[in-house]
Amino acid sequence: MSEAASTRSTAARRATGPAPHPALLPSLAPLLHEWLPRQRWFAGKGRPVTGFSLVAATELLPARGGSPGDTGAPGLLHLLVGVQQPAGPAHGPSAPPVADCYQLLLGVRSALPPRLAQALIGHVQEGPLAGLTVYEALLDPRLAALLLERLRTTGSPGALRFERDPSAVIPPGLTPRPLGAEQSNSSLVYGDSFILKVFRRVSPGSNPDLELPLALARKGCERVPAPVAWYEADNGDDPDEPYTLGVLQPFLRGSEDGWQRALRALAAGHDFTADARALGRATAEVHTALAVALPTVTLRRQQTEALAAAMTERLDAAAQAVPALVPYVPALRTAFDAFAARGRAGRAWPAQRVHGDLHLGQALRAPGGEWSVIDFEGEPSRPLAERRRPQPVVRDVAGMLRSFDYAARSHQPWEPEWATRCREAFCDGYAKASGTDPRDEPELLRAYETDKAVYEVLYEARHRPDWLPVPLAAIHRLASARPGGGIPAHRSPGPHPGPARHSAPTRPPGTPPHSHPAPSSDTTGHRAPDPPPDTGHTPGPTP
Repeated sequence: MSEAASTRSTAARRATGPAPHPALLPSLAPLLHEWLPRQRWFAGKGRPVTGFSLVAATELLPARGGSPGDTGAPGLLHLLVGVQQPAGPAHGPSAPPVADCYQLLLGVRSALPPRLAQALIGHVQEGPLAGLTVYEALLDPRLAALLLERLRTTGSPGALRFERDPSAVIPPGLTPRPLGAEQSNSSLVYGDSFILKVFRRVSPGSNPDLELPLALARKGCERVPAPVAWYEADNGDDPDEPYTLGVLQPFLRGSEDGWQRALRALAAGHDFTADARALGRATAEVHTALAVALPTVTLRRQQTEALAAAMTERLDAAAQAVPALVPYVPALRTAFDAFAARGRAGRAWPAQRVHGDLHLGQALRAPGGEWSVIDFEGEPSRPLAERRRPQPVVRDVAGMLRSFDYAARSHQPWEPEWATRCREAFCDGYAKASGTDPRDEPELLRAYETDKAVYEVLYEARHRPDWLPVPLAAIHRLASARPGGGIPAHRSPGPHPGPARHSAPTRPPGTPPHSHPAPSSDTTGHRAPDPPPDTGHTPGPTP
């Protein structure tokens, strides 16, 4: 079994807490079977749901039925549900089924008022909720407000633990509103003061989107909004590896995400190098703080060869799925071979915790010009253990460089020189702030940017075929690079098809399932558009 399959098969382990009614899940299963696959954040689309298991159930608010025609006072039921499905094609034909664990917040009423009609899940026919209606609780302002109150007051109902920073002030009565464009999670904004990210597909172990911002806050890093409250579920199999379920952070009202800002600069013909340079500095500052806050390691020959082999394996798998990639495979392999050869020659690289999915949509610029970095969850399609593993910082650098390329290619006519200038400015800013220039390690940078572009090709082929020419043009450029000679400047891919002919998207291409653009009324708050999913989907403003 692959590591990913093994990790996911254990994701639905039991949580501690009182035993739920034995008929609860069987009574909900027919409704969930229809409703779950339709949700944007459900990662198992295209594969049949073969069964459910109840990991934990906590009644946060008892439902009180009303008289006929009365909707009654709502109840709030928190569930962690294991969803069994056949393994995806990436795991091979003989891979055993997998069970992903999903967090569900179900509202319960006698009947649903018309204003909540879009939240309907269904009417329960039997079991402890027989005769009642269940629905998506996060769309009910009353229940969304209750969730914030739980975070304000802390406590441990059932298997859940609500915690907060005691120094943070969270006023009562903040009005909630959902952000509806996110793909892999769900987010609520409270009074334009805080944003709550509710993780949907969860695994045992601290989520990097809580772990890393907490570590950075302890070191005084102001580039990342510090968590003010969060909630988890106990893991009955390992008390040291709870499920991270949600994180409340300041909502950066009035901020503008880097993707939208870059598109506006392109449309107006304005230079973006000052912003790119500032983004490089901000990224370097975050990396420096992470290296201080958390352990670092050194990648030697064995680890380098393993990384290069994994990149080659992903390339071969992508080429099988996307025939347009096949002609480039031999040249692209040279990028990974050159990386491995440097390791065999004795070159070692430092590795540390990184963002893991960095792109323009994961950076927010405040009205005063300061840049913040958000969304440290990493690529949701990858196993949690992999996302928490130390990696070379160039992984984040490569993600941002690909993001500049995506932005440039979303503009008509294509602006390759714009992307080149931004890439150089970003690396300049990074080098000045960190003392290390990513361009000084051309084999490492080319390998990681190639790996990212291969991921983008696979994502676009699966989810947005019209965008496939964008990463394929990068593939052409990367395949033309001389081993050890770094990454060539953008140039016309010759006979290769050009970028898709349509207007620029309102969110980063490849925006992974866990991303979402800010509402039009506020050009982005804390959560800006993300990258793509698998999704896991999830590359940056590239996929």
